[in-house]
Amino acid sequence: MTQPFYDNETFSGIDYSDTKPITREFDGCTFVNCNFTNANFANISFIDCKFEGCNLSLVKLASAGLKGVTFVSCKIIGVDFSVCHDLLLSVSFDKCNLEFSYFFKKKLKKTHFNQCNIKEANFTETDLTSSLFEQCDLANTVFDRTNLFGVDLRTSYNYAIDPVSNIIKKAKFSQPGIVGLLYKHDIVIE
Repeated sequence: MTQPFYDNETFSGIDYSDTKPITREFDGCTFVNCNFTNANFANISFIDCKFEGCNLSLVKLASAGLKGVTFVSCKIIGVDFSVCHDLLLSVSFDKCNLEFSYFFKKKLKKTHFNQCNIKEANFTETDLTSSLFEQCDLANTVFDRTNLFGVDLRTSYNYAIDPVSNIIKKAKFSQPGIVGLLYKHDIVIE
């Protein structure tokens, strides 16, 4: 029988694909090289946990709690973060593949995205205030009515952000990145 709570445990190389863990809360746990493809994390809380080298593609997060969760070198393709529990939502991503992920209306203030592939993701109406996108590929990612106040995008690339439909006050861009702010005007910059 699985216990309802794990504290400071390490799980390594386990295949949880297409399953729903019985455990309801993981606190301070580390998951290394685990396969969570299409797993169901509905109503499960992860507090101060770390996922390292894991495959979390298509994982279901309905009412899941992600509080102080770090993802390192993880494959997180097609994940809908918009259905996560909002209370104390706090995540960071380092060298992750976040293609086709969905963050609609999430409050992700001060979130760190480091060297991530965030192609074709969606940040519509997301609050990314003071977040850092460091060396991220944002090709075809949607920013619409997104709060980018104070966001640092200086080292990221391939983004297209409309300054009219997004809040970009105090956001930081590199000079070559300014092209991504002018895309809709169909102008040539040389």
